[in-house]
Amino acid sequence: MLSAESAAVIRATLPAVAGALDEITTRFYGAMFRDRPELLDGMFNRGNQASGAQRRALAGSIAGFATALLADPDTRPDTLLDRIAHKHAAVGVTDDQYTIVHKYLFGAIAEVLGDAVTPEVAAAWDEVYWLMAGALIGREARLYQDAGVEPGQVWRQWTVVERRTETPDVVSFLLRPADGLPAPRARAGQYVSVRVRMADGVRQVRQYSLSSDPGGEVRRITVKRVAGLPGTPEGEVSSLLHDRIGEGDELTLSSPFGDVFLDDPADAADPVVLVSAGIGGTPMTGILAHLAAVGSTRPVLVLHADRSPAAHALRTETVRLAGLLPGARTVFWYERPGPEEPDAREGLMNLDGVELPEGATVFLCGPLPFMRDVRAGLLRAGVPARRVRYEVFGPDLWLPGTAA
Repeated sequence: MLSAESAAVIRATLPAVAGALDEITTRFYGAMFRDRPELLDGMFNRGNQASGAQRRALAGSIAGFATALLADPDTRPDTLLDRIAHKHAAVGVTDDQYTIVHKYLFGAIAEVLGDAVTPEVAAAWDEVYWLMAGALIGREARLYQDAGVEPGQVWRQWTVVERRTETPDVVSFLLRPADGLPAPRARAGQYVSVRVRMADGVRQVRQYSLSSDPGGEVRRITVKRVAGLPGTPEGEVSSLLHDRIGEGDELTLSSPFGDVFLDDPADAADPVVLVSAGIGGTPMTGILAHLAAVGSTRPVLVLHADRSPAAHALRTETVRLAGLLPGARTVFWYERPGPEEPDAREGLMNLDGVELPEGATVFLCGPLPFMRDVRAGLLRAGVPARRVRYEVFGPDLWLPGTAA
């Protein structure tokens, strides 16, 4: 609960703090990594640091949490907190790191805002920070307990038992625990972190969805090579996996996490709509595989958009799995249609004319502009916002409140 005194201060200062958050988070990360460079080793994604994506996600989270507290001081923005907690657990964040972040974040606030940070202002924002940190620490403790691991001890060696080329820029890795012990419990739609050591000796972590049924002892991740764009380098981890990892190699994987997954029981009757674009189809294939494995009869609608049938990773498997489900149907959109899918629609995904099952839970994954457009279309079609669940690859730049 945010105190009335602090709420008044936060309400008065939120516009100034929010307006300066980009500069605050820039200085925060700069100072923290200068003094604690070990945090870049296996904890933070330096690609997102370079692009500013992590900085913008942190700023949005802080502003979103403060805004939610002002709207209702007695509640917490559960969707925002759950998403952050899963991301934190997937890289092994521990309680003591919140104290480190507090030190450098509040140092940056004081540096940027100067004399405006009176003792009263500092105390109010300190209260907001620890309310958010405390909520996350509690959620992360439960996630570690549910995963059967000690806090932060999420890593395990897995052996690549098969490598498959899916498209010219997408490969799949089938993995089995290297220690011979059972695979950890996972839910359809969740992801794992992959930690690799780069050529300069620094370990980097990326998240990849489980693209096969998570109920077996063999798990699969499907990785798209991230191409460099003007002003941005190519993805260093995806390139390493594509260029250097093959059958018999070992990878370091985290326990499975992610707050967007198919709810149990698996034989529930409610319809499911799986909406994706590009590599965003990977968690949807995992959900389809799970539904097929348990013999589900629930209605399933699969909607996917891609450049072409040849670029559509796991296309053949998606069609096969849908064929195993008596209540499933697929609709594909391609910018460049091909004979492989003669019934596909041309162009970008457009929900006009698509009959959406009533009472469905919608799972959404793909580039942010795609998800924003599709979500708007779903809302216009009458799908309640609470039934649209989305997954973002990388920092969540879809600011809290826009995806509620």
